[in-house]
Amino acid sequence: MRTLPALRRALSGIKSKDVALVPTMGALHAGHIALVRKARRRARHVVVSIFVNPAQFAPTEDLGNYPKTWQADIATLTAEKATLVWAPPVATMYPDGFATRIEPAGPAKAGLEDKFRPHFFGGVATVVTKLFTQTGAGFAMFGEKDYQQLCMVTQLVRDLDLPLRIVPVPTVREKDGLALSSRNVYLDAAERAAAPVLHRVLKASARRIKAGETIAAVLDDGRDEIGRADFALDYFEARHARTLAPVGSVKDGPIRLLVAARIGRTRLIDNIAV
Repeated sequence: MRTLPALRRALSGIKSKDVALVPTMGALHAGHIALVRKARRRARHVVVSIFVNPAQFAPTEDLGNYPKTWQADIATLTAEKATLVWAPPVATMYPDGFATRIEPAGPAKAGLEDKFRPHFFGGVATVVTKLFTQTGAGFAMFGEKDYQQLCMVTQLVRDLDLPLRIVPVPTVREKDGLALSSRNVYLDAAERAAAPVLHRVLKASARRIKAGETIAAVLDDGRDEIGRADFALDYFEARHARTLAPVGSVKDGPIRLLVAARIGRTRLIDNIAV
């Protein structure tokens, strides 16, 4: 479906509790398929959106180069028995005169992704709110790999009393631990070999914190190891798993370790629960 009237006709008469939404930007991989399969278990009808959202890209980012695999995506979603694909053009999502933007706070202002991509969460919040209202879904699937995004969207739905439930889906990984991402295609052979360091550091750090070691010391060691693997580190932090507020010890609540780093021209993010 590429127009709002067509989408509305297709979903006419279907109750929201019977619709699960999987928002994507295409270039689908096994992580997206995990979202689709989770959605199928939640609702009778699965709507997958494919929309590369310009509002969440800064001028210096890779909007023009973002991978596009339309035919393969449609074949995959057909095999996975998705009900329909919502693939609106930019002019439908942001028509001439569009002047409204949602600016989330709370987890969206935690000093993690927002510090390096200050435009990002406003663009995400605006587009997902449109997708929620356009599809009338009762459920929306979001992967834990983009953990700050997951926290932000959950807060958004709660704060705006939106009538749907956000369903987290665990990160899907390669055998060596690398979190699946559409941007992994940018890695050359040497970078791909080094990339699993992030997950190894996360796992080792979580074990040490559980064992009672000081969070600050564990984080310092992890940052050093990531740097030795030729990454340019943006952040490696321990945060409260729900609010993303900084934590000093395990007594401060459930903890999530989050990392973002660049290797070559590719920026990778990952996270793990402690």
